Amino acid sequence: MTTYLDFFELTQEPFSNAPVSRFYYNSAQHSQALTRLMHAVSYMKGLSILVGDIGAGKTTLARRMLDSLPESEYEAALLVIIHSGITANWLLRRIALQLGVENPAQEKLALLSQLYQRLLQIYESGKKAVVLIDEAQMLETRELMEEFRGLLNLEVPERKLISFVFFGLPEIEKNLKLDPPLAQRVAMRYKLEPFTAESTEAYVKHRLRLAGCPRMPFTPEALLAVHEHSSGSPRVINTLCDNALFEAFLARQDTVSADLVHRIGKNLGLQGVNSPAGEAGERAGASVTALPRTASSKVDLAEIDRYLEGLGKL
Repeated sequence: MTTYLDFFELTQEPFSNAPVSRFYYNSAQHSQALTRLMHAVSYMKGLSILVGDIGAGKTTLARRMLDSLPESEYEAALLVIIHSGITANWLLRRIALQLGVENPAQEKLALLSQLYQRLLQIYESGKKAVVLIDEAQMLETRELMEEFRGLLNLEVPERKLISFVFFGLPEIEKNLKLDPPLAQRVAMRYKLEPFTAESTEAYVKHRLRLAGCPRMPFTPEALLAVHEHSSGSPRVINTLCDNALFEAFLARQDTVSADLVHRIGKNLGLQGVNSPAGEAGERAGASVTALPRTASSKVDLAEIDRYLEGLGKL
């Protein structure tokens, strides 16, 4: 059976929204962000923050950063927050597990002692402990912010024993204000802005090239339409382009026109993320791996543990 990959002579799907490291697009701002974050953790600055709107590429950058931290120099981990109802004790145990603490204690003081001893071991081995926190806007309580401040107070005379990097939506800033002393400890902030029209075109061409596309199926006008409907959001660009290639394949058209992109954008409710329809469309197209919220405010943390283990994120 012929697929749109066969029709456009592609070796793999070019516009999947799954975080595939091979398709990482090192835009100027992504490069600057990564350089700044790497500097912050290299010198153990404490807390760094990267913010961006929905679909801006924060998770992709977090994974890229994790891959860029040499195992010979760093004891690094990526923790994805998938529910706003987590407790401070659960968070501490997750961080301890990520950093190699075996059998973390349930009692908080004993757990903190275990974590401190493990951080000392990492320091004495010549490595640096770094924890990247994705979807950090889910950290919505003062109790959680206080725990991060406490962990950042763990030091030796020469430096801090642990560094954190928060990746998330701009709401992170509001959460930090729950604990002003922690907000004062932010060593570096960087915001990912939407792609320009030029960056959108370069991004689309980059992914098509890596997918083995022998020619450019999008007309210049179609690329401008992609930028218009996506407002430069990488995730929405992927959604639009994937749909456009599929629809062109169904119509047996070897070129994607602006009219086709406009029609797809309208069907998806994407009229630019500054309009109400655009915001709704972006959320609808922003399919991310997350545990659905329930009507109950009570969170089954054991269920979250099992879910993360199933994703291989621990």
